[in-house]
Amino acid sequence: MQYRTLGRTGVQVSSLALGAMNFGKIGRTTQDEATALVDGGINLIDTADVYSDGESEELVGKAIAGRRDDLVLATKAGLPMGDERNHQGSSRRWLVTELDNSLRRLGVDHIDLYQIHRWDPRTSDEETLSALTDLQRVGKIRYFGSSTFPAYRIVQAQWAAREHRLSRYVTEQPSYSLLQRGIETHVLPVAEEYGLGVLVWSPLASGWLSGAIRAGQEITTSRSTFMPQRFDTTIPSNRARLDAVEQLAKVADEAGLTMIQLALGFVTAHPAVTSALIGPRTLDHLHSQLAAADTVLSADVLDAIDAIVAPGTDLAAHEKFDAPPALLDPSLRRR
Repeated sequence: MQYRTLGRTGVQVSSLALGAMNFGKIGRTTQDEATALVDGGINLIDTADVYSDGESEELVGKAIAGRRDDLVLATKAGLPMGDERNHQGSSRRWLVTELDNSLRRLGVDHIDLYQIHRWDPRTSDEETLSALTDLQRVGKIRYFGSSTFPAYRIVQAQWAAREHRLSRYVTEQPSYSLLQRGIETHVLPVAEEYGLGVLVWSPLASGWLSGAIRAGQEITTSRSTFMPQRFDTTIPSNRARLDAVEQLAKVADEAGLTMIQLALGFVTAHPAVTSALIGPRTLDHLHSQLAAADTVLSADVLDAIDAIVAPGTDLAAHEKFDAPPALLDPSLRRR
């Protein structure tokens, strides 16, 4: 396993990080399986309050018992936790409350990296950063970061921290894969400019790059059962993804690599990326992905990838989660 410095924090984290979204009812991962996955050799564990309505945090907490100080523990807040309108977002009121909830579920007294799950347009940067700085000063969190923020919001938050003399986000967690390269245009350059650690999620593109999806085969992955629209190959964007996967599979074969090695080796090759978040449901999944931990792609392989999916290109742009609100809500772009 390779280790890298998380931004400018000095903290050393593995180049593959364990994402715990599948822990609990979402991925049907049991406590025994979660504990075995946590013991699999990765030192950065990432979860969120919203994953399986808190069950993921509970499973992670039990899995790390007895070795808390050996692991870098990250969680997130901000997405809705139930129907109550104020049980979401990044206001001081909610973050102070929900951090205590996460600490209780995890069974720990502090979080190493506390992340805002999505940018909250209703809350000012000063409000959020002030709350996070206070939580940091009382020792409940060590560092804090953002997740899936548009590049301009990352910049705004950095400036707000400087203007109001507050602690700043030290990481960003965006979506990045061979099929979704849009963050290369703005987010990754901004992260490099501000010295942010970058933890990329969905490096296997929801299973498209796992090796299980190929032309002429029925798509039966776990994700396809509850997100069928993302895998319907009659939809042009999905057809484009399938065509790209077939071409990428040839590149992998010629390089003597699995698709997983190609996919994870690609995202961790970018100098701005610290770690790739993998989300195995079983030990078999974990072992197949850990095999990519030391994969280094040659310049010829990287050039071949660029010829298939151009740098800065998203093959499914409509699946981005960092679009400005006005692109999603027509009322915000009408006078």
